[in-house]
Amino acid sequence: MASGYVLMFMAGWQEQARSALAQMGLVGVGEWVSRQSPANDPVMLLVAAYGVRRLPYMVRSVAAGLEQTSETLEEAARNLGAGRMTTLLRVTLPLIAANLLAGAVLTFSFAMLEVSDSLILAQNPQYYPITKLIFTQSGPGTENFAAAMGCFAMLLLAGTLVLANLLLGKKLGAMFRV
Repeated sequence: MASGYVLMFMAGWQEQARSALAQMGLVGVGEWVSRQSPANDPVMLLVAAYGVRRLPYMVRSVAAGLEQTSETLEEAARNLGAGRMTTLLRVTLPLIAANLLAGAVLTFSFAMLEVSDSLILAQNPQYYPITKLIFTQSGPGTENFAAAMGCFAMLLLAGTLVLANLLLGKKLGAMFRV
């Protein structure tokens, strides 16, 4: 996916999109699109790539929460006159809130330690994520920095796993079973 982004922006796609959007009267959007390049500022591309790659963690977390929630509570709310949106907001979401939060924590921590997209999309040292810093700062005289960043990454992952475990308790193992 990251290779596709890089090839797309190297092929001059953003200039064609900018001119097409300018013809439609969307000059500001066209200028924003033309600035979205891995060579300039890859932040939005990294967010999109991380989101797409880690979306299954969040979906699985929500699915586990919905499977553990009894339908009778939603049916009771509907029978008492609550609409679909009210039932969702006042019954279902509070019941799966721990699953949503734990899924978000896991998704965030795994996205922060993503390697493949970071190596390809982040081309400017100013925008290097943690994983690319570890790889680029390893060499003679920089071992301490790379080791410190690696330890930070391990602590981040361990901390988020502990936090997710505290939020879900025994439900964490059931979240990722098929």
